[in-house]
Amino acid sequence: MKYQVIPFVASMGSKKEKKTPSEQLEDLINTYTQQGWDYIRVESITTFVAGNSGCFGLGATPGHTTSRQMIVFRKSS
Repeated sequence: MKYQVIPFVASMGSKKEKKTPSEQLEDLINTYTQQGWDYIRVESITTFVAGNSGCFGLGATPGHTTSRQMIVFRKSS
């Protein structure tokens, strides 16, 4: 089996993007399905982003955690 993981960030409120997040996800799944990939699931990955110490402490920012959504597909080799 081969696996492919695609980042997914839905756009909402943009005049450019008129589709809902569910429609955006559906389009992405359909695109990869047409290429022979099978949709498995959406995973949420949480990671820690290091802070910045700034210049002599000025402009320093603390670290924080963030989450990213990833769509998992698989294909038979």
